[in-house]
Amino acid sequence: MKIMSFNTQHCKNYIEGNIDFEIMAKAIVDCGADIVGLNEMRGEGPHPDFTAQTERLAELTGMHCYFAPALHLKKGLYGNAILSKYPIERVENIPIPDPDVKKYNGYYETRCVLKATLEGGITVLVTHFGLNPDEQENAVRTVLTHTVQEKCILMGDFNVVPSDPVLAPIREKMTDTASAFEGERFSVPSDAPTKKIDYIFVSKDVTVMAADIPAIVASDHRPHTAEVEL
Repeated sequence: MKIMSFNTQHCKNYIEGNIDFEIMAKAIVDCGADIVGLNEMRGEGPHPDFTAQTERLAELTGMHCYFAPALHLKKGLYGNAILSKYPIERVENIPIPDPDVKKYNGYYETRCVLKATLEGGITVLVTHFGLNPDEQENAVRTVLTHTVQEKCILMGDFNVVPSDPVLAPIREKMTDTASAFEGERFSVPSDAPTKKIDYIFVSKDVTVMAADIPAIVASDHRPHTAEVEL
């Protein structure tokens, strides 16, 4: 099974600057992905730039889909999504609690976790962590509450580098597929990446066969892929 985590930056072509569903769909197809976790996706709204982006990618790739909004903006919806070659049996949109007190001066944004149960009992969690440590700590607690011990995949843009201690509780419970990288791999920016902030974790019962961050320039993030055996 091929898994892919992909922050699409609302399907914006990183080089040309326009909304480009075809280049995003091509990246997914070229990677041979069976399950895709998508970040920074837009949903329908009154603004013409806010359309059913997840459904459009599903049409282009021939996959099942679900969109989980984290934000309900005046212009439209914004959040995470999943594409899957396997039927989606159940879905939850789980809010990540905002910090009670904002301890930092950075930008804060309400986030969520998309939790999907696929045919065959596969659990997939797709999320996008905040930029500040207190947001990230809340995100870690939330995802760990909703992971399961078998056939579980957690992926997304975590906005932290691999050495960040905030990831330690996840590493104790799950396997980082990046352990299968051949050499160092970075994910952002896509044209000349300097750091890795995108992840795919799997439950301990899942065997990681291979992993990569291919040199694909579509979004501002390169996709992260992993080949696993359940």
